[in-house]
Amino acid sequence: MKKPTVHLVDYDANWPEQFEKEKECIQKATDVVGIEHVGSTSIEGLSAKPIIDIAVGIRDLAEVESMKDPLAQAGYKYVHKPELEDRRFFRKGAWGEGTTHVHICDYEGAQWKEKLAFRDYLRAHPAVAKEYEALKQTLASRYKDDRPTYTREKEPFIKRVLELANVKR
Repeated sequence: MKKPTVHLVDYDANWPEQFEKEKECIQKATDVVGIEHVGSTSIEGLSAKPIIDIAVGIRDLAEVESMKDPLAQAGYKYVHKPELEDRRFFRKGAWGEGTTHVHICDYEGAQWKEKLAFRDYLRAHPAVAKEYEALKQTLASRYKDDRPTYTREKEPFIKRVLELANVKR
């Protein structure tokens, strides 16, 4: 099993199209309330790990059990993460080389609101998006072989942006 590393690439104008393909794939496999492109690949011009992050909103997290098989047939692997109490996680692609991450959460719940608010704030404030990009590049060089620490070290910035966007955590 390959260890996940942090590798940022320049913005790819194909990312929105890749999201649309994955969205269609998810919609064919399941019945969900909302599907949104989130994460750095959803922000035009921002460098990112080349992984399409998708927020999938459902009415009740208990529905995830009935979604596992249809999503598996569509190429998504469920990844049990007990630390994620308010969302569930699926990935497409080999471990450490995923191409798509699906975050299933309660539609209009805290995770849903935070993911969309962060994306929307960065889209509306390009200077803040560039600040985030600079932070990510610094952390990626420092924690190239330690994706969990890279992710954890971004948290204070994300928290600050959510406060600016008036989202309570």
